[in-house]
Amino acid sequence: MSEQLENTQGCTHDCSTCGLNCSSKQTDHHEHASQNNDMQAPLNAQSKVKRVIGVVSGKGGVGKSLVTSLLASAMQKKGRKSAVLDADITGPSIPKAFGVKGPAYATDEGIVPVVGSTGVKIMSINLLMEDEDAPVIWRGPVIAGTVKQFWTDVFWGDVDYMFVDMPPGTGDVPLTVFQSLPLDGIVIVTSPQDLVSMIVGKAVNMAKMMNIPILGIIENYSYLVCDHCGEKMNVFGESHIEEVAEKYGTRVLAKLPIVPAAATLVDRGRVEEIEMPELASALTTIENQMALA
Repeated sequence: MSEQLENTQGCTHDCSTCGLNCSSKQTDHHEHASQNNDMQAPLNAQSKVKRVIGVVSGKGGVGKSLVTSLLASAMQKKGRKSAVLDADITGPSIPKAFGVKGPAYATDEGIVPVVGSTGVKIMSINLLMEDEDAPVIWRGPVIAGTVKQFWTDVFWGDVDYMFVDMPPGTGDVPLTVFQSLPLDGIVIVTSPQDLVSMIVGKAVNMAKMMNIPILGIIENYSYLVCDHCGEKMNVFGESHIEEVAEKYGTRVLAKLPIVPAAATLVDRGRVEEIEMPELASALTTIENQMALA
């Protein structure tokens, strides 16, 4: 007992980096696991969602919603039934990217998601509002409750991969998603800037605290290819994403370039027409990790 007490005096309570097999570590693990299961919201009774992947970022402005849209579209093109749950309630940009509008309607089975041109199913707060430009001025618990309703009250039907577009940071909504939805893993989106290590670290540590697997990092706005000479230009500085991924024990899934033509398509609601070959290896990695039969 005295040896165990001596070993745990310097405890940081971060069991993910601790090599000790103390009773506190075992208790914490089981408490977290049971707590997560107890708080999970039930899926709509008429739906079957095989895999749920959260798309997160430690800060705004890194193109997280764009990456979410691209992942969902690319999976759909591969023959997977794909869906996007837009959990960014106060900044819902998914409907705009897909060029879809509400109002979504309800049946006895639940609220029916709006479907994009390639078949991606979408649910967002903007699809339920009369005026899509109206601000959502709600307090945290109301926003969190809405996200849960997108899971419980929407008739998703059969979905192979659902991508959850989360708001940036580690506040109420990401916490609600981590606790209420059965996430199979998260993808962290970032950009090549000096603060990237700290930003990724916050997302990684939150996922570890909630026992959510980290599938990897996607670096957006990684470089720009010159139209004339083909040279890659590091508009936002030199990338250090490989070192950051190694530091936090994860992998780089993809490094996405700045493509002006893609931005134009998003503005026109045609994100499903974007071809991003740099995502091919990321999709393969995700599917392998998910082991979807």
